[in-house]
Amino acid sequence: MSVEVKFPGGVKVDAIIEPFVISTDQPVRAGGEGTAPAPFSLFLASLATCAGYYVKAFCDSRQLSTEGVSLTMDTEYDQMNKMIGKFIIKIIVPMDFPEKYDNAVINAANVCAVKRHLSENIEFETLVIRP
Repeated sequence: MSVEVKFPGGVKVDAIIEPFVISTDQPVRAGGEGTAPAPFSLFLASLATCAGYYVKAFCDSRQLSTEGVSLTMDTEYDQMNKMIGKFIIKIIVPMDFPEKYDNAVINAANVCAVKRHLSENIEFETLVIRP
């Protein structure tokens, strides 16, 4: 997969993932206009929505209604490492959600492809290319 990045002005940065354009900006306090989520916010949203997708897929596979099902993700900051140290995903289910599926729906959220790609073992290569 290829992602093209453009700079539409100010500190805005757009990612083009055909056929979509995902716009980012920085908050006003960071020199932006606050017109779009910051890239790090999109990273967090990517983790949460990915987990949500797998929860939804699990429910669909069991023909369980997702009415009243939602998910939140909070973070705990690690002062020592100066980065997020913990992600806390809470799957909110209605009272009538079958308790026998609690662990299974947790396992479904945990197989999120975005989460599985968070590893110190993944290599990043950054290059400068001149056409």
